[in-house]
Amino acid sequence: MTDEQLRTRHGKSLRYMFTKVPFVAALGLELVQWDTEGVVTVRMPVSDLADNGGGTPHGGAIATLLDTAGAAAVWNGHDYERGTKGSTVSLSVNYLGAARGEAVTAEARCVRRARELNYALIEAVSESGRPVASAILTYRIVP
Repeated sequence: MTDEQLRTRHGKSLRYMFTKVPFVAALGLELVQWDTEGVVTVRMPVSDLADNGGGTPHGGAIATLLDTAGAAAVWNGHDYERGTKGSTVSLSVNYLGAARGEAVTAEARCVRRARELNYALIEAVSESGRPVASAILTYRIVP
């Protein structure tokens, strides 16, 4: 992200999500890109914490990556006059393949915004481009 992006309200919100949420920080999730179209890209590096004991990322770590990327996509472009508190209502994950010894990158897009509920589609791939998981997130934002 550029310094200019980080100074915006959206940038500050996203920076908080990736530096101040302990589990997200512990997994080393990195906000790679976000744009005005509402697309967010998040990377999870290979780590002992995320490993399932067999050399691939644990399903829970993948779910956290998908949830975080989806929430970031919702906050990216959100009108803060409509609310500043949010939480995941539902996350439906389909695991598609393993990422043995590879970082995983998730791309998320907010596809619908309603009064309180927002919806994001997320796809995760390994460094070599193999599909790892896909998800749909329902995220609620309230005043």
